Amino acid sequence: MNIFDLAAGTAGPPPATAAMCSRKACRSEASWQLLWNNPKIHTPERRKIWLACAEHRDWLEDYLQVRGLWKETVVLGSGHESGQAPVGQDG
Repeated sequence: MNIFDLAAGTAGPPPATAAMCSRKACRSEASWQLLWNNPKIHTPERRKIWLACAEHRDWLEDYLQVRGLWKETVVLGSGHESGQAPVGQDG
């Protein structure tokens, strides 16, 4: 929101955007959450989130599993949100 929105009387929440897959260059809508944790830098209970579309779920899950980071995969919107903002693959 900026001062011009206030003057025009158009202030309000920004439009909702669809959750996008975290796979590099993918712009598909996500339907899965991959919960992960890097034990070298995160406390055991901490969960980071990558979002995945149906096409890239297995690829992203495998990427995390090979590195020992994957914890759980859940349906997006299933109530398992950790309150953390989703991050891209490099986060």
